[in-house]
Amino acid sequence: MSVENAEKPPEEAFVWPSVKSLAPGAIGRWFKAGWADLTADPLISLFYGVVLAAMGHVLTTNVGGALRLALTTGFLLVGPFLAIGLYEISRRRAAGEPARLGPSLVAWRANFPAISFYAVALTLMLAVWIRVSVVVVALFFPEGSIDWTAPTVWIFAAAYAAAGGGLALFVFATTALSLPLLLERRDMDTIGAAIVSFTALRQNLGTMLCWGACIVGMTVLGFATLHLGLVIVLPLIGHMTWHAYRETVSPQG
Repeated sequence: MSVENAEKPPEEAFVWPSVKSLAPGAIGRWFKAGWADLTADPLISLFYGVVLAAMGHVLTTNVGGALRLALTTGFLLVGPFLAIGLYEISRRRAAGEPARLGPSLVAWRANFPAISFYAVALTLMLAVWIRVSVVVVALFFPEGSIDWTAPTVWIFAAAYAAAGGGLALFVFATTALSLPLLLERRDMDTIGAAIVSFTALRQNLGTMLCWGACIVGMTVLGFATLHLGLVIVLPLIGHMTWHAYRETVSPQG
């Protein structure tokens, strides 16, 4: 039989990931597992913490007024992509592989087309949010500087939260678990991963909203400590996200 006529091995059928239902108590398990990952290889995890904290410091201290607030809040939008290396560290530990800095830095290569598309989408969303944020601030403070002692500051805060809440919820719903899935399943595309992540939010609404609130609270705490807390908080969130994904999603159905 010639090589041309030889039968090709059948391709494996695509298996759609399944989503489990979890109670809010699962967040405590994610914290313990994430902390175990951080302390198991602290130098690698804290390397990411230092880099991300420095990035946050540069973004939010070299600008002022409305742009500073926009970048501070927008930091949460691009956080899922920036934490890919941390997902890889947790994945390697779960698989019994040694955690190494080099492979984690290029983890995005595992599913380059889908992950790079996500990176572009998150960048565009950040650009949109910066524009919306600046406009909302200008409506209440035309001079561009926020006066936190003004009588109308609470109305501004409510309007700002409403403007950003919808975009933040959309980003969280479509990225909360999608990037870890893309890292593990190379046959998943961007839209499919976003659907799985959204399904996880819909099926575990209370738990996922609590998880989102924890992310925001921990990040705010990191910023409140002059960015120093971000050195630990951001790696911890990254590791916790991996365990949130693995406990919520069955990648092979």
